[in-house]
Amino acid sequence: MYDTGKIIAGLLVFLLVITLPFWYNLATGKAGYTPELERPTDARECVRDSAYMAAHHMDLLNVWRDQVVRQGARFETGSDGQRRERSLTRTCLGCHASKERFCDRCHSYMGVQPYCWDCHIAPEEPRP
Repeated sequence: MYDTGKIIAGLLVFLLVITLPFWYNLATGKAGYTPELERPTDARECVRDSAYMAAHHMDLLNVWRDQVVRQGARFETGSDGQRRERSLTRTCLGCHASKERFCDRCHSYMGVQPYCWDCHIAPEEPRP
């Protein structure tokens, strides 16, 4: 090969550039950063356990949306026997009172733009 040195140098520069965010976060101490979410203070439990909700809340909300819109099934009975309304704004935000300090912090951190508010009206947040 004629340009082995240039190819190897190019690959090293490429690896440096592609891993730069990792090195930057490691150097600044932000590698283990997770957003601090405002948890409900007066709610005992969620509609599902916390691990499920953290990983699959979007799936649950899609199922709820389909069941409410297509079948008119507005309520469900949980495994605890409690009857709950399938509602983002009344059930979820009834406990997680601040969309900005719960939903938006995590979605911003993950770089996700949920489409919940394409149909729902985002709740107004009181300004401190």
